[in-house]
Amino acid sequence: MRVLLLSAYDADSHRSWWKGLQSAFDQWDWTILTLPARYFSWRIRGNSLTWAFQEKAVLEQDYDLLIATSMTDLSALRGFVPSIASIPTLVYFHENQFGYPNSDSAKVSVEPQILNIYTALCADRILFNTAFNRDSFLQGVGQLLRRLPDQIPSGVVDQLKGRSSVLPVPIADACYSPVNVAAEDVAAMWQLDAIEYSATNTPSNRQYPVKLLWAARWEYDKGPELLLKILQQLSARGIDFKLCLLGQKFRRSPEAFAHIEQQFASQVVQFGYEASPARYRQWLSSADMIVSTALHEFQGLAVLEAMAAGCIPVLPDRLSYPELVSSDFLFDVSSANLAEQASAAVDLISALQAQPKAIDVADFSWSKLAPDYLKVFDSLASTSLPSR
Repeated sequence: MRVLLLSAYDADSHRSWWKGLQSAFDQWDWTILTLPARYFSWRIRGNSLTWAFQEKAVLEQDYDLLIATSMTDLSALRGFVPSIASIPTLVYFHENQFGYPNSDSAKVSVEPQILNIYTALCADRILFNTAFNRDSFLQGVGQLLRRLPDQIPSGVVDQLKGRSSVLPVPIADACYSPVNVAAEDVAAMWQLDAIEYSATNTPSNRQYPVKLLWAARWEYDKGPELLLKILQQLSARGIDFKLCLLGQKFRRSPEAFAHIEQQFASQVVQFGYEASPARYRQWLSSADMIVSTALHEFQGLAVLEAMAAGCIPVLPDRLSYPELVSSDFLFDVSSANLAEQASAAVDLISALQAQPKAIDVADFSWSKLAPDYLKVFDSLASTSLPSR
């Protein structure tokens, strides 16, 4: 099979996904066009212009299947290069432009949402990584169309819904392989007393500080203010903890991170991005719990990778998380008061520390999900599509 894949805003998670596809179906002939994940407004509007005039010869080749991410300006690209309109087309939504929380500093623009709609309407099949992603997209489309002044065609949401299904981004099989880290090395990483840690590192005798992991972009939509409240309540309750704070930092990050660094200097053992993949896996394998405070998360790959490595999840009861885990690992965030949300999170951490629970996320592995992807690809490539 000859496949053309377009990743118009090639963020790390998008790149990992299509590289996983290449590896899972390495017998196929892949042509992949990507654009850097920067200059968001220009990238999502300009990708069709860039590719149509810089990669026209590549786009005009014969393909059995076209796979595009939702950032691709597919309707405009089809106008520039009409031949690609005849290729069976799958659009994959890692995220959608309707599901982001509001920010006082963010510029509100309807154009990325319109692009999402146009690109989805060009698809013969639409895949979302979670039901939350799909449902927030369809709900957002309906709300936007109702706000537009006139001449809105009927049945758009139903048309999109009929083409849509859920298929998660798989987790690399390597994430499930145990990383053996000696007790003394774990103690050094987490700034623990090596002798005490070795003596108490048994399920029935865990006296060492609970080792917490937080791994997300250092931006407001990942809820750092709630994380700060959680740490403050852990300290106020006398719960001993260590914190590994991973994730990509930016030139301007929320002030909550500076407060965490100042207030919990003796508990924070890692403060920022971990460039080494091997070291990153060691952090995941040696932590006790992965904590999320996200206000926005369409799947939660970092959380899933941590769970695959053995971390117990402590997650807010919102977004995609109820799809990933049972209520045993969710804390109540129904209150608008962050202190009350933090209290619920600390209650859950205490309960899971006292009685750890195993969790199985093997169904998210490439080994499990690759056959489902194959079914979708084969059904598209082998079907004679009606004229549009």
